[in-house]
Amino acid sequence: MKPDAKSETKSEAGSGAKPEVKAPAEAAAGDDRLKAAVAAWVANADDSEGADGTAGSDAVEPGKTRESAKSGKSTDKPSVKSDTVKSDAKAAAASGEKPAEAPAGKSAAEPAAGKSGEEAKAADAPAGKPVDRPTAVFGVVKPKNGTAETAEAPAKKPTDKPTDKPSDRASAPAADRPTAVFGAVKPKNGAAKPAGAPAKKPSGDEAAKPTDKAADKPSGTSGDQPTALLKAPAVPATGKARPKDTADSDSERTSQFVPLKSDTPAAPAAPAKPAIPVSVTPPTGVPKAPAEAERTKQTPLPPQSAAGAEPAGPAAPLDLLAQLTNTPPPPETPVRTAVRRVKIWTPLVALLLIIFCVVQAFRPLPDPTLKLTASKSYSFDGAKPSLPWPTEGQGHVEVSGLGTMGSFGEQKPVPIGSVAKTMTAYMVLKNHPLKQGENGPMIDIDAKAVSDAGKESEGESVLNTVKPGQKISLRDALSAVMIPSANNIARLLARWDSQSEEAFIKKMNDTAKDLGMKNTTYTDASGLMETTVSTAEDQVKLGKKAMEIPALVAITKLPSWKDPSGTTHRNYNTLVPFDGAIGIKTGSTTKAGGNLLFAGQKEIGGTTQLIVAAVLGQHKAPIIDTVNAVSKKVLIAAQGDLRDHKVVKKGDVVGRVDDGLGGTTPVVATKDVTAVGWSGLTVSLALNDAGRKLPHSAKAGTEVGQLTVGSGPGQVRVPVTLKKDLAEPSFGSKLTRLG
Repeated sequence: MKPDAKSETKSEAGSGAKPEVKAPAEAAAGDDRLKAAVAAWVANADDSEGADGTAGSDAVEPGKTRESAKSGKSTDKPSVKSDTVKSDAKAAAASGEKPAEAPAGKSAAEPAAGKSGEEAKAADAPAGKPVDRPTAVFGVVKPKNGTAETAEAPAKKPTDKPTDKPSDRASAPAADRPTAVFGAVKPKNGAAKPAGAPAKKPSGDEAAKPTDKAADKPSGTSGDQPTALLKAPAVPATGKARPKDTADSDSERTSQFVPLKSDTPAAPAAPAKPAIPVSVTPPTGVPKAPAEAERTKQTPLPPQSAAGAEPAGPAAPLDLLAQLTNTPPPPETPVRTAVRRVKIWTPLVALLLIIFCVVQAFRPLPDPTLKLTASKSYSFDGAKPSLPWPTEGQGHVEVSGLGTMGSFGEQKPVPIGSVAKTMTAYMVLKNHPLKQGENGPMIDIDAKAVSDAGKESEGESVLNTVKPGQKISLRDALSAVMIPSANNIARLLARWDSQSEEAFIKKMNDTAKDLGMKNTTYTDASGLMETTVSTAEDQVKLGKKAMEIPALVAITKLPSWKDPSGTTHRNYNTLVPFDGAIGIKTGSTTKAGGNLLFAGQKEIGGTTQLIVAAVLGQHKAPIIDTVNAVSKKVLIAAQGDLRDHKVVKKGDVVGRVDDGLGGTTPVVATKDVTAVGWSGLTVSLALNDAGRKLPHSAKAGTEVGQLTVGSGPGQVRVPVTLKKDLAEPSFGSKLTRLG
């Protein structure tokens, strides 16, 4: 250890000089009590040195100063500079004071004999450090020779209190903090500079004690620290033991100052180990993070990326839990993964099932439907009937709703004459409906109608009783067209309906196409023109539609009609009112011959069957009588070929009500069902709701629809009812429905 500033003073004392110690520069001049304490401290040191006969291994020669910090090496100077100590020693000599000499053979650490207790404490106090530190034992300095000497420092009295002023405390560092060691500042040159001497004078027994702890401590070093041992620098061992009888140097005997840097380079101090080792096992697969400030267990680590440097986005729930609890996540296994998935998806699936059940239960139910379980058709036994057709022309017979009974001749377009007026009457009633028994709107007789009435002389059929300014009802106008076949009234109705004959003719052709009359062409409203052509089959199609209008049937079945003037006109269709004939219209020209579109009815099997037929191209004179006679035979034969057959008995199950979810309820016929037809005919059966909405639940016997056989006016209709109660679909059926 290098000698401190006190070594120079001891050298001078060994040479015979009696130095006197002067108070530090910061102390007030004339402080006698402080000077006396310092003089006693120096005298005690001189006595001890004289007894050993040497100045110590670390003493320097008189007159030479110790190597300063200017040389770049640590000087380990004490808290009082050498020059200051010398000047203080001279001042003490001038005043005539002589320090007492310590007895030879005594250790320098022991108090001098004959001194008071307070002076002994002052003499034994180390320079620059307080002697009343609770942890002074940690200030033990290991000398170079490897032998440790314990500095004897008297314990501080409990009643002793610091007498420093607030101003002194403000200027001195906080030395009494228990953790002041953490606030110590290491000087740049590696050596601690001693603090100045206390400026306050001691009084009484306090003269031997330092009055300001901060003043006796080196600058940058905290005194009275419980953890001072952690700040004790390591002194390199020289490997040589120091002799026990070797006297301590002045600095060693009077101060516990620990040099921050010695002449011999010190070995690097080992880092302090924590009192309780903490081992943190990082999560598996996560690289160690770079060294950083210690974290508490309550601070969750941020998620790390694969490289361990940057966050890798939101952490998985198990990883986040592991970071919060400092517990690594369990290793992934197929079983653990499956269990986790079950735990996650089970609540979701359960929720979806609940929602599905609620939706299925409260969804609107599908509309129930009727389905036929009986046979969909019935065929009559026997060969197809043979009708008495004429030897010329063409003909066609149908039973409305059942089908074609027979046909003869080539179905090619031929002039039809006044049969064309059937389309005129049908078109007017379609555009201006007329209820049965009503006369309808009044129509003005225009000059054209009066003028055309004069064509009777040319062979046209006309209504010659009309006059200018006269009005005629729609019913009478239609009667004049269908019974006496008045051409002038037919053209009048065309102009009244469509403002012109051309426009009306266009409507006639359009309607023909709508009815499927593919071989028909109309060029006038009366049929007088030979360019108005059609076939027997096409005219039957029109006749069936015309016979569906009751107002027109009421006119065509009349054998005669009386006009507004009172003149009676006979019906050229002589089939009516016989044999159930109800119309329809005759037509004859030299080019067309005799033509008749006729209709008849027959009551059979509880139904009224409508027979519609047409015979064209009869040129045998008288042509009108010839066509009537041939047509009558055909009508009577057709009526005779009709027969009925019971296909369903009352109470038979003919179908079921389907609720749309798999539930069915049987339905039965309320009476016998008879099919009407002829030999070789196949009729169809169908079950429908008769225009009513089926209920979701109903009692047995409730009417829910009807069974039909055939179609058209002669269709057979029988009501059907529930055989048992109709129940609403069950909850299970509602849940399992897919549609």
